[in-house]
Amino acid sequence: MAPTVLLLSLLTFIVVLVGGVTTSPSLKKSVTTASYNLNYTQASSATGSGRARIKHRTTSAYGNISPTKVSRLSKTVKPTEATTRALKPTEGSTKPPRDTPFKPTPATRAPKRTTVKPFESTKGTTKTLKPTVKWTEVSTKALKPTTVKPTLPSTKTTTTPVRFNTEDLNENIDKNVERRVWNTKSEEAPVFECPPLGLESLKVKDSQIQASSYKRMGLGPHRGRLNIQSGVEDGDIYDGAWCAQYKDQNQWLQIDAKKLTRFTAVILQGRSSIWSLDYVETFKVQVSNDTIKWKPCMNGTEEAVFEGNKDSETPVLAILPKPAVAQYIRINPQTWFKNGTICLRAEMMGCELPGMPNTNLSFISHMEDLSLTYHGDHRSKENNLMKSVNEMCPDITHIYSIGKSYMGLKLYVMEISDNPGKHELGEPEFRYVAGMHGNEVLGRELLLNLMEYICHEYKRGNQRIVHLVKETRIHLLPSMNPDGYEMAYKKGSELVGWSRGRYSYEGIDMNHNFADLNTVMWDAIELETDKSKLINHYFPIPEYYTSEDVAPETRAVISWMQTIPFVLSANLHGGELVVTYPFDMTKDWAPKEHTPTPDESFFRWLATVYASTNHVMSNPDRRPCHNEDFLRYNNIINGANWHTVPGSMNDFSYLHTNCFEVTVELSCDKFPHASELPIEWENNKESLLVYMEQVHRGIKGVVKDKDTEAGIADAIIKVDDIDHHIRSAFDGDFWRLLNPGDYDITVTAEGYFPATQSCRVEYEHYPTICDFHLTKTPKQRLREILAKGGKIPKDLQLRLRQLRIRKLRASTKLINQRRASQTHSIRPLCCSSPLLGLDASITLTVGLQPRRTITTDRLSWYESVADSTPVYLTEQLLVSAQQMTGLPWWASIMCTTLALRTAITLPLGIYQSIIIAKVLYGYLVV
Repeated sequence: MAPTVLLLSLLTFIVVLVGGVTTSPSLKKSVTTASYNLNYTQASSATGSGRARIKHRTTSAYGNISPTKVSRLSKTVKPTEATTRALKPTEGSTKPPRDTPFKPTPATRAPKRTTVKPFESTKGTTKTLKPTVKWTEVSTKALKPTTVKPTLPSTKTTTTPVRFNTEDLNENIDKNVERRVWNTKSEEAPVFECPPLGLESLKVKDSQIQASSYKRMGLGPHRGRLNIQSGVEDGDIYDGAWCAQYKDQNQWLQIDAKKLTRFTAVILQGRSSIWSLDYVETFKVQVSNDTIKWKPCMNGTEEAVFEGNKDSETPVLAILPKPAVAQYIRINPQTWFKNGTICLRAEMMGCELPGMPNTNLSFISHMEDLSLTYHGDHRSKENNLMKSVNEMCPDITHIYSIGKSYMGLKLYVMEISDNPGKHELGEPEFRYVAGMHGNEVLGRELLLNLMEYICHEYKRGNQRIVHLVKETRIHLLPSMNPDGYEMAYKKGSELVGWSRGRYSYEGIDMNHNFADLNTVMWDAIELETDKSKLINHYFPIPEYYTSEDVAPETRAVISWMQTIPFVLSANLHGGELVVTYPFDMTKDWAPKEHTPTPDESFFRWLATVYASTNHVMSNPDRRPCHNEDFLRYNNIINGANWHTVPGSMNDFSYLHTNCFEVTVELSCDKFPHASELPIEWENNKESLLVYMEQVHRGIKGVVKDKDTEAGIADAIIKVDDIDHHIRSAFDGDFWRLLNPGDYDITVTAEGYFPATQSCRVEYEHYPTICDFHLTKTPKQRLREILAKGGKIPKDLQLRLRQLRIRKLRASTKLINQRRASQTHSIRPLCCSSPLLGLDASITLTVGLQPRRTITTDRLSWYESVADSTPVYLTEQLLVSAQQMTGLPWWASIMCTTLALRTAITLPLGIYQSIIIAKVLYGYLVV
């Protein structure tokens, strides 16, 4: 009978397994596993109860975050840094340009003066037409990511390379969109006769700026720079303009050009402040060569009076009727806002005289090879440059589009690799993204120059560039916000102001537009009692994110991130000189607070690599750009410790993908003049290259099936003591960025036994190879065999039997230990009971036919269990136990259990709970 019972037990176990397999015919990824396909409906079960609260916190916080302060305007409310959704980019408060020649007009306060109207680059108010865009219309035939599904590990993993079609860069934008958005006939960027002197770019030193008086140090002449931003509070040393101490027409701001200069124009701006409204309405200009004798700017025979600002934020250009040659130039305010005081920010336009040495470009190398100038609007010159690079280096370049902007402009990417167009096993993927804010233009130009530089140097045989191209797949996205760039470009580098073009055409700040996964993670940590169930990577996108105002550009970038297994990235911004690293968002919505990631040390290394090799950041004598002195932090800072940014691309990239990303603030000037681009390229060239090389730090390898040698996708790579895991790509390769040191690496995958090995990361610029070969579990092998309709091999049957026995013994031992600890209190009652004797016996009645009687001596009891004979404890047992022990019925049952425990190999502790639960029914199953 025993063999029959064992066979039935084995068949029952197999049926159970088959039932489990049939309900899941293929390996299904868990909810916490984010595939490379965009899925906005995933949600963590741990945070489901707090989702409504998370949504409320996320949407309400965007409008309260103020990374940098922007002035309040007098009439028209402009988009500010403090909002996620802004007004549409219109300039209704400006006036159309004057086509009439310069004519004297009567002065308002003094005789024989002329008011010169400012040059303004817009013509009327642009009417914004918003076509309806639905969630399903995001791609617009732009990006269709390849679907990469996990396969059964027993079969050979099929590597589906992600490939994008080559884009037609000659494709023209829709004429209706072009006419509606940019109005090219009336809105063109102004052409300056001379470049800026350099107040905004800090080329002009503080010592070169003087004033007649100033209220306090924070409002000194050194603060009278175009677009300079104030600190959090008025009254500190970083205020937003030069402000005179007295309100009279004898106040002036003076700039020393250090050499004879041909001055052609002045640009004026009011005070940057959220508390005060101050600007100059009219002003005069004087020049001098010795600061003793001053010559006024004349309009014929009359002294010219120039019209200034009508608000504190919009820059106004005043062209001198006749260029003036001098070393010094003064701005002399005449009238100002009636409820304010004399405050201004300024820039001077001036040319060096012919024959004067040009010291600014003397150190630049290979300048003749690169197009170091602005590459025009997005539709023409940028496309032409990318096309020319592709034609010059067709073997290593590939151009593709990841989507379209709100107004239909394609988001072009230049890929650079020795095998462009597909992912190579073991080759890391790197990306640079620029132009997230359309008016922060320097990053865009640097990436265009970078792709041109790599092409030139690769053809020259530069070994550093050749090695970089052969060992790395590089992706360069010059303009993430082409709509915003077009709006900024039409204004020009000096008249764009601080905010125009920053936002998308819909008024969305893309730096706050990614899914807030930080809140999802922190809420899960607070709500989950079992910490082993928490995830620390590949956080799914919350469901509420689908109802948020998500820009099509943001969605295109998210899909791009999920399609390609990026390892390292940098997001290029402008307006400061600092490198920030995650987290960018504070945990408790504080304005700023140091909020590190588990990879804090490596992120600090990445930030230091860029900052220490940047010519301007590494200069210990440079002055702060606006209102923060980052020199004391070595020009790197945790993003949340600067200002909190919910929904940043850096945090999203770290929590949703394998990619590490930092933000690089490239320059004090968001939109440098074209004449400054050669210097900016030299300042950042080495930093751009050395940062890309960091993608080869740490460890890399391939996770393979031990039997088939096929790559295993979505294997989890864990590093001891670092609470952030990564996953293998679709063909099994992985890259884990780490600082030098010794690490214990553990790899787990569904259906495989885990594997651990020690890996050492060296200081050299190449990764440590750590390959893993995983062995399938017997259950996984059984599932695959049954799925194919095959027979179970004998070795697998033996292995499954051994596993069952081992599991049974382990559970029996554990339960017996637990029950033994719980029955110590009953043992004293049973000490005098005959049941504890070796020869004790109790008569039991078998519940099955034919009825027979057996005794509870150890041998017969063991045989009864071994034969799998169901035995029922009846009232006869209870009565007999009570008579023999003289104890209450419940104590008699406990004593009986204790007496029989040593004779039974099965976990009798379970029987004890069954007896107590069912004793009232008159029969008990053992």
